Amino acid sequence: MVLYTLTNCSDYIRELYNRYVPLVYGLCLKHFRDAEKAGEVVVELFEMLLSEVPVHEIKVFKTWIYDFTNDYCSQMLQEDEKEEEDDEVDEVEEEEEQHFNADAVEANFVLYLLEANGSKEEMKVLKHCLEKLPKPQKNTISMFFMEKMSYADIAEQTGYLLNTIKSHIQNGQISLKNSIEQYRNK
Repeated sequence: MVLYTLTNCSDYIRELYNRYVPLVYGLCLKHFRDAEKAGEVVVELFEMLLSEVPVHEIKVFKTWIYDFTNDYCSQMLQEDEKEEEDDEVDEVEEEEEQHFNADAVEANFVLYLLEANGSKEEMKVLKHCLEKLPKPQKNTISMFFMEKMSYADIAEQTGYLLNTIKSHIQNGQISLKNSIEQYRNK
């Protein structure tokens, strides 16, 4: 470190870093559990060293490089976790869209009552039977079909989990269909 400080020659940093590559690699491997990724980070860290060393007061290089590596790896893992969370949100939205399309096809009966056969009498029967449903089913069906809300919007408003919403809608449709058929057969 002294020679680098006196001469400002990056060759001294390279030589010093090469002495600690096994330490840096081992720490990266501990964090990432992937030899290829650890090797890439070792190279990235060296490239960063050339700009980081001049701005830090380094007394013990081994301690400093350990802390620097540990911090960098932790930061990368946090960024990776955030990206994974973003990817999961995208997957849920895609899944929601697919389920919405599947539910819409399965829900032809409810849509038929709401749109195609929306006579006053049919709407009266639908509303009467809808009121008989348990509150969670009634609310999710109303939000999904009548208010055209997405699963995410329903989850946000009700606090229900995605699978719970799907279950309420599916079970509610079955109950609603049975209730309407019973009402018509009176």
